[in-house]
Amino acid sequence: MEFNMEKQSPEGKWLGQETNYPTSYNPNFLLAIPRSLNREHLGIQEAELPFVGFDVWHAYEFGCITEKGLPVNALLKLVYPANSPNLVESKSLKLYLNSFNMHRLGKTVKEALAAAQELIVNDLTKCLGVKPDLHLFTENTASTLAFDLADYPRIDFEPFLEEMEFVDFAENPELLKIDEHQESVLQFQSSLLRSNCKITAQPDWGTIYIRMEGKQLPGLKAMAAYLVSFRDEKHFHEEIVEAIYSRLWTGFSPTSLMVCAVYTRRGGIDITPVRASHSTLFPLSLKNPEKLTDKLFRQ
Repeated sequence: MEFNMEKQSPEGKWLGQETNYPTSYNPNFLLAIPRSLNREHLGIQEAELPFVGFDVWHAYEFGCITEKGLPVNALLKLVYPANSPNLVESKSLKLYLNSFNMHRLGKTVKEALAAAQELIVNDLTKCLGVKPDLHLFTENTASTLAFDLADYPRIDFEPFLEEMEFVDFAENPELLKIDEHQESVLQFQSSLLRSNCKITAQPDWGTIYIRMEGKQLPGLKAMAAYLVSFRDEKHFHEEIVEAIYSRLWTGFSPTSLMVCAVYTRRGGIDITPVRASHSTLFPLSLKNPEKLTDKLFRQ
């Protein structure tokens, strides 16, 4: 039986329709989005951020060609701070990086990578409003370390989850109740987090890592219900992490807090925002642009 590439989707769009990818280097694809637009509804003031943090991007499909046409393939790791004026929209970054695919750079692979890195840093500096940290890895330069937060207990298979009834699928901070039996430290990971892209409405799947210290904290049941309440929301990855951080910070006044979400790659790119009350809570290998860490199950 032949497959019909022109089958129509329920939304009336044609499946199998060709995407017009760029054929030459073009920095104009990059789209800057002011961070303030995603923070206003949370009451986060740009001049007085309640956190320090950074965003980590991995682009697994970067490539260009040398002056003689030899393909150069690399993995790009990008790190920039949470206090940058702008973030870069993910699809625009994908199109921008794809514009290098037929771009000729350098006589050798080493020269091509160096020239590409210089161009990308310069272009992203203009887009983000800060100079990012960036590194291009090839297979013979990459070494993988253990993921920083691998020791966080995972709650996804705890029996209490199947006993719960989940009814909120739009973010509901009222689900975050104090648990009098909770110890002074709450530390866990979970892959219950799912939301939707603010631009394309495509599903985004994330694994969340949370560490809180304080006198009165939410319990795991409350955290699970709250994380599931993002399931039908439309936000950027960075916005989701800042919303979770903001609700926990203002609702429980912890002495320390770290929220990190490792999102599944989409379009060859994954994003990991990290927000913390203290920089000492940062996952250090993740923050380092010259180090690669183990990937998660859904990456």
